[in-house]
Amino acid sequence: MIETERLLLRPLGTSDVDAFVELHADPTVNRFVGSFSYQQALERLSVVEQQWAERGHGLCAIELKASGEFIGRSGLQYWEQFDEVELGWTLRAQHWGHGYATEAARACLDWGFSVLEEDYFTALMRPGNEPSVRVAERLGFSPRRQDRLNGSPITVYALDRPTDGSSL
Repeated sequence: MIETERLLLRPLGTSDVDAFVELHADPTVNRFVGSFSYQQALERLSVVEQQWAERGHGLCAIELKASGEFIGRSGLQYWEQFDEVELGWTLRAQHWGHGYATEAARACLDWGFSVLEEDYFTALMRPGNEPSVRVAERLGFSPRRQDRLNGSPITVYALDRPTDGSSL
């Protein structure tokens, strides 16, 4: 579990299927990340649980510390096709604009650099996803290359491991 000033982040799992489906059902949210049926969400969350078990990292549920409300997901996901670990975030639309995405992503990023041996992390951006680009830039990410994910164009942002031993 990762704790920030306002948030608790814990491994996402199949027990979160209802909240996960609801998060991705909002067209404002799923415009860049897609939606999931109940069965698709169960399959996706099983993969998340497997990644936690095999790689020691994965996606986290984001909960408000004050209420325990599930407001989204963030975390580190390994992409075999790129042989890279991506930092991602997706929040319920009503929680946009409060700094939660940046707070959660920064906590996952700091945790990742402290426990994993990755030289850098990526953030995969679909064209037009300016709010997520702004989060990535606030975290210090910059564009590294153009690529494709599931047949769609993406810009791969990246952030190298700090070399001075400092936290981000």
